[in-house]
Amino acid sequence: MASVAKEELFERTPIPRAVASLSIPTIISSLVMVIYSMVDTYFVGLLNEPVQTAAVALAAPVLLAFNAVNNLFGVGSSSMMSRAMGCKDFDTVKKSSAFGFYGALFFGFLFAIVCTVFRPALLTLLGADSVTAATTTSYLDWTVTLGAVPAILNVVMAYMIRSEGSSLNASIGTMGGCVVNMILDPICILPWGLDMGAAGAGMATCFANCCALIYFFGYMIVKRGKTSVCISPRAFSLEKRIVLGVCAVGIPASIQNLLNVVGSTVLNNLAASYGAAALAAMGICTKINMVPMYVAMGLSQGVMPLISYNFASRDYKRMKSALLYTIRCSEVLLIASSFLMFFCSGALTGLFIKDPDTVAYGSAFLRGFCLAQPVLALDFMCVGTFQAVGMGRESFVFAILRKIVFEIPLLLLLNAIFPLYGLPFAQAIAELMMALIAIPVMIRFFRRCRAQEELPLQA
Repeated sequence: MASVAKEELFERTPIPRAVASLSIPTIISSLVMVIYSMVDTYFVGLLNEPVQTAAVALAAPVLLAFNAVNNLFGVGSSSMMSRAMGCKDFDTVKKSSAFGFYGALFFGFLFAIVCTVFRPALLTLLGADSVTAATTTSYLDWTVTLGAVPAILNVVMAYMIRSEGSSLNASIGTMGGCVVNMILDPICILPWGLDMGAAGAGMATCFANCCALIYFFGYMIVKRGKTSVCISPRAFSLEKRIVLGVCAVGIPASIQNLLNVVGSTVLNNLAASYGAAALAAMGICTKINMVPMYVAMGLSQGVMPLISYNFASRDYKRMKSALLYTIRCSEVLLIASSFLMFFCSGALTGLFIKDPDTVAYGSAFLRGFCLAQPVLALDFMCVGTFQAVGMGRESFVFAILRKIVFEIPLLLLLNAIFPLYGLPFAQAIAELMMALIAIPVMIRFFRRCRAQEELPLQA
């Protein structure tokens, strides 16, 4: 019965309803994740100590680096699972999900160990100084040393559950963890509670991720025999086609996120040279900017199983309709958010901290960040489509172009020409360049699909 329902969703449900069914829970989940990240910043900001807020901002690239592991095993295995379901190859579905789970478990532990052992060098790389190092360390103890494994595993499991069309169940686990985080934040951070400051924000995040992971394990127990997702050790396989199938999509997606970490680290290091207030403002504006970005990302991630399934089953017309419909919806939302961020930049920054210097910096930064919003929809959907259909090479090339060729050089150039205030405009220029490249690439992809309509099905 569950399999019939999934086939109905992927094959026959009208596109607007199918996209809504898959994407709305993912968008809500993404927004809740951003909100709880912003709640961290909000409650730390209530202490009115820029050093505490700066510590959370400095640690952000390390938490972003989790996505390198998430994408390697989450995006890689979920893409292979959806394509295998489109070909009715359920043995591959089980093996690729087990490989994704145990790969994430191993590398989660490895990530935590490496970041802890090499903590002094990591702090220097992040841009921490004698003022911010101790606070940043206490935050990383909770979020990375203790929290890396649950943080990574619950995201990977959400990807895999979402790949079979169970977007709501995946989002419940993610949102549940976020709600726990928001409840614990004031208790752990503020003077009337545990008075731990930034370290309290890290502790709340760690416990929240553990709660989300417990939910996903419970889901697997309850749905045993009714879900294609498998985390049984017996299903784990290093079979060549499984490893290569997951890694062909997962490695480029992982590298893309590592490059995001590099870009974020460069941005923080450049901002840190102007003082704690400028760095705190950059951290606040980055998180505000994440709200519309995660809406676009939620749409692209939510619709990926639909694109993967129909690509594998050769229903290219339905695949293209889903993709174009999602881009249109995303554009409307992102253009509206861009106007809001531009005209309300000062008020939005002031929600998180009352320090006048930080608010002044944030007001200027946010006007630069918001200019990237209108082109994000096309860029995210282009890369999301490459990941969904197994085009890892194209995804990798786009990642290199976005960060190495465009954004990081632009950060350095604009900071040299317009010290500090040029930094937020680098993303907008880079995303515009990427959009100009994405359009002809997608046109060629659709032409290639039409030429392959008569080929036999493959997982």
